[in-house]
Amino acid sequence: MAEASTREIYGKTLVELGRQYKDIVVLDADVSPSTMTNSFASKFPERFFDCGLQEQNMIGIAAGLAASGKTVFASTFAVFVVCRCFDQLRLCISQPNLNVKVVATHGGISVGEDGISHQAIEDLALCCALPSFTVVVPADAIETAGAVRAAAGTYGPFYIRLGRPKTPIVYPGGYHFTLGKAVTMRQGKDATIMATGIMVAKALEAADILARQNIDCRVINIHTLKPLDEAAIVKAASETGAIVVAEEHLAQGGLGSRVAQILAKEKPVPMEFVNLGDRYAMSGKAEELLQRYGLTPRDIEELAKSAVKRK
Repeated sequence: MAEASTREIYGKTLVELGRQYKDIVVLDADVSPSTMTNSFASKFPERFFDCGLQEQNMIGIAAGLAASGKTVFASTFAVFVVCRCFDQLRLCISQPNLNVKVVATHGGISVGEDGISHQAIEDLALCCALPSFTVVVPADAIETAGAVRAAAGTYGPFYIRLGRPKTPIVYPGGYHFTLGKAVTMRQGKDATIMATGIMVAKALEAADILARQNIDCRVINIHTLKPLDEAAIVKAASETGAIVVAEEHLAQGGLGSRVAQILAKEKPVPMEFVNLGDRYAMSGKAEELLQRYGLTPRDIEELAKSAVKRK
């Protein structure tokens, strides 16, 4: 598969949106060359604010600008904006339901050599816990552009998680992103692999491996964790009878927990979970870390076979 960077397409999309919407302002916390908001800064310097290494203050400023009628995009690394600023996200953005789009880069363990202190692996659980927040994890650069445009055109708080490395392109150029609607990437009848973010490409690869073993797996990209496409989840469980959920996140509180909560109520079926478990990772190259912590197509393959056997 061809590869592209989600953070790079974010920067390009911001510039396009800046031309379209005069009320958009962008904030960053001294990492704009990494989040790629520097592209917006160079085109619209009067609408860009570098808040320095003061992420909590950045969220407060974002809230003030949003309360004044602006559409605010606030960016830094995922681990800083969610873990360090949770109180500000809760009090200043979620409770008053302000129009702030938190677009965070360097999510998950795929930040690689940046190490444990920079690996955001609790972020989805924390943001899904915030009432009024919409939470999106795009699968590739094409979907990132669609998600950012959707956020700009939809009132309310957003958390969009992007990555650091280039990742496989899984969508054609004409793909249309629809907020809150899961996408069936591949049909199948024996089991369904539900994935988000970088794990979507790995789920598709796992489905190819399984097909060679006569196991027909459906693959669904759940790009919007909140609100979830509950109908698509229940339909897949009803039609295939087994579910595997794959995510670059801790076991608790992420996509797996949310899918399990729905199916426990609506359609209990055998389930397996591909995630980091209950542990932090170490520093290393991104692909080596994904392999060490069980986030590979082969890991998805093995758990899919386990789920099918339990039907």
